Amino acid sequence: MKFFETSKYHSFKKSTYITLRWIGITGQLLAVNFVYLFLNSSFDFITSNLVIFLGILSNLYLIFIYKKTQLSDRSAFIFLFIDILQLGVLLYLSGGITNPFVIFILIPSVFSSSNLSLRTNTLLVILTIITIVFLTFNYQDLPINLNSDFHNNHYFYYSIPVSLIIALVFLNYFAMTFGTQSRLRKEALGKMEEVMAKEHELLSLGGQAAAAAHSLGTPLSTITIIAHDLMKQFKGQKELEKDIELLNSQVERCNEILKRLTLNPVEEDEFIDKDINIRDYLHEIISSFKEISKKEFVFNFDQDSNPKKISKSIEIVYGLRNFIGNANKFAKNSIFINLKSDSEFTELTVEDDGNGYPRDIVSKIGEPYLKSSYSKDKSKEGLGLGLFIGKTLLEKNFASVNCRNSKTRSGAEVIIRWKNKELFNI
Repeated sequence: MKFFETSKYHSFKKSTYITLRWIGITGQLLAVNFVYLFLNSSFDFITSNLVIFLGILSNLYLIFIYKKTQLSDRSAFIFLFIDILQLGVLLYLSGGITNPFVIFILIPSVFSSSNLSLRTNTLLVILTIITIVFLTFNYQDLPINLNSDFHNNHYFYYSIPVSLIIALVFLNYFAMTFGTQSRLRKEALGKMEEVMAKEHELLSLGGQAAAAAHSLGTPLSTITIIAHDLMKQFKGQKELEKDIELLNSQVERCNEILKRLTLNPVEEDEFIDKDINIRDYLHEIISSFKEISKKEFVFNFDQDSNPKKISKSIEIVYGLRNFIGNANKFAKNSIFINLKSDSEFTELTVEDDGNGYPRDIVSKIGEPYLKSSYSKDKSKEGLGLGLFIGKTLLEKNFASVNCRNSKTRSGAEVIIRWKNKELFNI
């Protein structure tokens, strides 16, 4: 059993975490440089700044390289561990457990308690305890000499209430920020579950409709044959002919209704009942959009070399539909879908020729309740719930989803990528 939870529901918003880290890093820089430059205290100034610089680098990695909008359980543990380690080294260089700002060593584990899994939080608490014990017995002296009179050392004495006030404000800001986001995310996930429940209901109805079509096919054919015989038998009797013609037309109408209720009125519905490959998934989804859209769908699968089938997943179907539907909504004329796969990876790209994502939300794609201030067409403006649901469902099924503006066309681009060993084990 894996130690870290694979569920995407154990995660938190990357952008808010990055902001909180910038606040912490800024505070560290101010404290270290103020004590060294203005209080003329002697300590390992260069090493302290190098440790803070490593924190800056890890934040830049989150911004420019880590593309997901939510930090997974595993990723969150790694970065929170870096935070504990970084702050532990800074405290080691500046008095250890006697440094009044030692309270900040608690924040990473507090941060994880309401957002990550119990196992991850437990491990972070253990690491924090180990760090505290180490700093109790191993540290370099404070840069300010305590002498023998604690109360007469004003720098140290007043630094304790200052550190407590800063920690209080920081923790309250953290609690309010994540409380609001947790409520919004819970509401969005509730909508997603409602949508998926309806999707399962529709799927069940689709299966029932297919069964009804097969079951009613024979009696309707019998009625048609009898109606034709009656037409011959009562030829010339206009009143009866009208009734028989009406009967024939109603039989044809029943047949048309049953055809529309099923994906395939003649054979068993493979899309509902059987495992299919990603190419077939896309063919079915694109076909459904072609029936309601006048835009051109260009589907390229020349580089798709892996025909292996996967288990039927409503979540994958709905996730793909959301992204293709979004491209259809904002495209001017064409939607371009490219599928490529090999023995290790399967990658799907969805592009459109629209105006692309607004620049103020492009880095936040995948978060619920987004609203751009640059949107030109208010009729097409939404709250980002479709993208949130699509991204969450696909990531829950082991896909990595990268949303950006296309580098080759004018519109938006979504890159969905699976490792085959995870895709074929769904």
